[in-house]
Amino acid sequence: MSLKTLVMLAVGLLLLYLLFTVGAPFLLAIVVAIFMEPLTQLLTRKFRFNRLIASTVSSTLFTLILIGLMGLLGIKIVTELIAFAQKVPGYVGEANSYVTKLMNDAETMYEHLSPEAVAQLEKWLTGLSNTLLGLVNKLSSAVISFASGIPGMFIFFIVFLVAVYMFGYSLNTMKASVLSVFEEKSRPQVNEVLDNLKRSIFGFLRSQLILSALTYALSLVGLLILDIKYPLAIALLIVVVDIMPILGTGSVLVPWGTYLLATGDVFTGLGLYILFLFITVFRRIVEPKILGDSVGIGSLAALISLYVGFKLVGVIGVFLGPLVVIIYMAARKAGLFKLNIKL
Repeated sequence: MSLKTLVMLAVGLLLLYLLFTVGAPFLLAIVVAIFMEPLTQLLTRKFRFNRLIASTVSSTLFTLILIGLMGLLGIKIVTELIAFAQKVPGYVGEANSYVTKLMNDAETMYEHLSPEAVAQLEKWLTGLSNTLLGLVNKLSSAVISFASGIPGMFIFFIVFLVAVYMFGYSLNTMKASVLSVFEEKSRPQVNEVLDNLKRSIFGFLRSQLILSALTYALSLVGLLILDIKYPLAIALLIVVVDIMPILGTGSVLVPWGTYLLATGDVFTGLGLYILFLFITVFRRIVEPKILGDSVGIGSLAALISLYVGFKLVGVIGVFLGPLVVIIYMAARKAGLFKLNIKL
């Protein structure tokens, strides 16, 4: 592989990383524009609309549907999040009271124990108190961080919607502009790569939506069975953290279940543990299969790309890893990469 090719690959990977970070609203917008393109073309052919009017109609339809869904589900979820945030100070107080009670109960046992046992008991209680208080403080910090990030999410949403309209207007010329960069003889191969990428990326996004919807449904059912307050908001939180490999739902359900077990709510605590195990096993079984079938890569390659991407660049790598594999496979199919090792 030549130095020029290596430099182009490095630049491409850097651009992909930037696209998934600072360019996230534009990435989502171009995906939506491509998704809406069949409707735009239908309006152009059937009703004789020009490109500007047809793309405006399709983009407006998407915007109205999105805002409608946000109005139906978002208001309820935000209401639960606000109510949950108001309960956080109470949870902190309960944790402090529980730790104080543990310390007081332990003092009455000291006179019957050996010095070694007293030292071990004090060490254990100190560790437990620090753990409980740390969990509650992290929960409080997460709620505050979410609240402080609302203005940024609003700006993200506005930029995303504007970009949907802009990409919708110019999508038909963007592909021609990309192809014009390459030599005439290379354009059919590049065009094939772009077509394969479009199919694979939409398959990848569809698989992620399916997995998130299934995780949300399982979490919501489990929380309702356990009769936990604010099930819609908590199930949404579980879906968000479940995107991350290794940690997954454990970063929410395990500390929560541990706290409830320590405070005496054995039924709910064990129920959260069972829910965590069920969701984790379910995702680890179906995720490689759904992802592999959707994007055309093997289950093992999908699993490896998820894990390696996460370890290298964090949460963004969960999406970036499979995308790199998708791009490589599309380029191989188009004949852009030929690797033949001779011994």
